[in-house]
Amino acid sequence: QVQLVESGGGLVQPGGSLRLSCAASGSIFSISSMGWYRQAPGKQRELVAAKTSGGDTTYADSVKGRFTISREMTKNTVLLQMNSLKPEDTAVYYCNADVVIKTTTYSDLEVWGQGTLVTVSS
Repeated sequence: QVQLVESGGGLVQPGGSLRLSCAASGSIFSISSMGWYRQAPGKQRELVAAKTSGGDTTYADSVKGRFTISREMTKNTVLLQMNSLKPEDTAVYYCNADVVIKTTTYSDLEVWGQGTLVTVSS
């Protein structure tokens, strides 16, 4: 019923930049929060950044000052601008959204994208 489609991953040298984009589509009534998680090989998935519809923003300590999350509310899109990338930022990045859908009733869903690989290497 709801899909998240990510784009923007790839290979970049240390110190470079990438921008990830995620668009939500489907039977969406509202989105309370959208964000990005990442999972490096052999590690648990971790929160990178998230932004609520009210504007509250959360960042992992490891990306503060380097990454910026933004939302285009009318397009149900979330962007992650990643600057000063480091090899330790290498991971699969997943888009996440807390969505309300309306069928016969209102239902809360947590939706995940398929993931996009970011590789930081020289």
